[in-house]
Amino acid sequence: MITRAIRVARVGSAAELAAAALMILGFPVLMLAALVPSVPAFAAAAAVTYLADHYLHRKSSYLINRLSKVRAGLSIRFLIRQLLLILLLARLDLADGIVFYGAVACFIAFYGLQAPHGALVTLIRNRRRMPVATRNVDLAARIRIPDAPPRRLLNRSAEKMLHLDLFAVVGVLVSAFMDDTLAAFIGIGATIVLGTLYVLALMPYVRGSKIPPNAEKVLAAVDDWLAGYRPETVLYFSGSKDSAYQVNMWLETMEQLDSKPLIILRERAILNNLAPTTVPVICVPGGVHLMNMDLSTVRVALYAANVGKNIHLLRVPTMKHVFIGHGDSDKLASVNPFSKVYDEVWTAGRAGRDRYAIADVGVRDDDIVEVGRPQLAPIQTGQGVPEGVPTVLYAPTWEGWDGNPGNTSLVLAGENIVKKLIKADPPVRILYKPHPFTGTVSKEAGAAHARITALVEKAAAARATDARFTADAAAQAQAKAELTRIEARIAQLSGNGGEKGDEAEATRDGLIDPVKHEEIARLRNEWNDAYWRSFPVWEHRVITGAEPRLYDCFNVSDAMVSDISSVVSDFIASGKPYAVTDSAELGVEEFKRQNTAVRAATILSNSAAELGELLSAVRDPAGDPLAEDRKELKQYLLGPDEPTSIEQFNTAVADLARKADTRNVGQESRAAAGAAEAATTA
Repeated sequence: MITRAIRVARVGSAAELAAAALMILGFPVLMLAALVPSVPAFAAAAAVTYLADHYLHRKSSYLINRLSKVRAGLSIRFLIRQLLLILLLARLDLADGIVFYGAVACFIAFYGLQAPHGALVTLIRNRRRMPVATRNVDLAARIRIPDAPPRRLLNRSAEKMLHLDLFAVVGVLVSAFMDDTLAAFIGIGATIVLGTLYVLALMPYVRGSKIPPNAEKVLAAVDDWLAGYRPETVLYFSGSKDSAYQVNMWLETMEQLDSKPLIILRERAILNNLAPTTVPVICVPGGVHLMNMDLSTVRVALYAANVGKNIHLLRVPTMKHVFIGHGDSDKLASVNPFSKVYDEVWTAGRAGRDRYAIADVGVRDDDIVEVGRPQLAPIQTGQGVPEGVPTVLYAPTWEGWDGNPGNTSLVLAGENIVKKLIKADPPVRILYKPHPFTGTVSKEAGAAHARITALVEKAAAARATDARFTADAAAQAQAKAELTRIEARIAQLSGNGGEKGDEAEATRDGLIDPVKHEEIARLRNEWNDAYWRSFPVWEHRVITGAEPRLYDCFNVSDAMVSDISSVVSDFIASGKPYAVTDSAELGVEEFKRQNTAVRAATILSNSAAELGELLSAVRDPAGDPLAEDRKELKQYLLGPDEPTSIEQFNTAVADLARKADTRNVGQESRAAAGAAEAATTA
């Protein structure tokens, strides 16, 4: 019942739910205490509402946002509490006393301070918001960007300002209880003085040297930097904050380009979720700003997603435009008709080319280039018979936008898959890593994910008490100590120990040290190794979040169960056995006909009855009937192993850049010829 209440209220935990209930119930109790009247009861209820409100804000609870939508926002809640305090004084027959009038005057004056406070905070944030935000772009040498205001002034500023009424509230309550006016006026004075000081502390940051240059100067500085850097290949991306992984997967590839790379983002939320990179990054939220930016040296633009904002760069004719996507799968997104707006579409292998031919969506075969998948380089191939307990990765994709039951196995098959893996004999270990979008569209998928998580965690707890499974506690403790050390070092190198500045300050200081970047990359590999050693090799595990990465899960797994998505195509690079669920119940032959990536897979029905075939292939690789099929399919889907994918990718970039140069030279020649002809006729 509590779980359901948490889900309905959309809070993160039972503690949040309790805090929300206490805060909501606290106000009727406040009113009752004021009417009775009872100073101790009012003080107790007020304390509960203050603490609950503060806790929910600190947790960034969804409920806080909802309350503001129904006109019960932060300011209203504080005002109601203050009005109830005035009611309490009246019910105590203090309406004619100096404390009563002092309290009324205090709260009116205090609310008079809210307007300049809110205006100053908004003005500071607006003036410090850059028209573009950057990383690895040296703007400090071109424009002056002052330090951000102290974080304590702007972070949760409205909540901090309103909580200054606590001094007056406490003072008035003490006076009402003790029948002494001194406490009231001490509290009233503290509230007014501190509120005034807060407003005065903000004022220096709205003028003069405390604010960054205007948009015109910032954009001019960016163009000046671009003219000096002369980028040649751009990775362009637009999307929601949850889609940042789609651009993050291309960062290492961009770092390995032979041409000068640049990343252009359109949303600040993506920039905030961008993984560390040495490539220069420019975030340009405004379409007009982007279209006016000097990108004349760029010859190749790479697009990782089909989104409407792509048009702002697609309109530039001096560069060639390429759709590279963010995965390779048999989903409809891999043959989107929008792809025909690009000069070329790059696929991993022959399979991508054939998909477009079969789909007949207007993408010409001449415009498709096979470049492999550079991101798959970290994936290790299978090592034969696994030692000890085999590991099976269950990595279902999310439910998608269209409600197609074939999108994900979670709803219809997920629990059956996990239950059979838990009961497998000989035993196997389960790693459950769901797609980060799971449950964002479908409540059923979200509920299935919660049930599967509970199943895996329950099975892990049961296995930990099973005498058949033993662990090296000393080795695990050592690995955990390594994790702590590595995380501390990464935090030190990343600068996570201090307060973070705002967007302007991050733009000024966002230059990554290549030496530190390389050390962090090495440490992350060490972290990954220590992570897998920090718990027994037979322990079931639910893995969410960015770390460990999906490919790290591939490398420690002996087999995988998934759905139709790029995850399957990527896993094929390992050569290990895999299974795919036919959740839409098309039947094995039709399922294989429609989905290239499953032609070397064990096909599961929603009952997961066929799972034994996958486990047999894991335990006896020599008797695996699909081993040769996987080798052939790997080359068909992902291309040849030689030359390497990054070499193929760089070759494709260079070839397309030459085409762009040829086009531009031709345009210049025609323009020159036209000008000469016009001059002759004149």
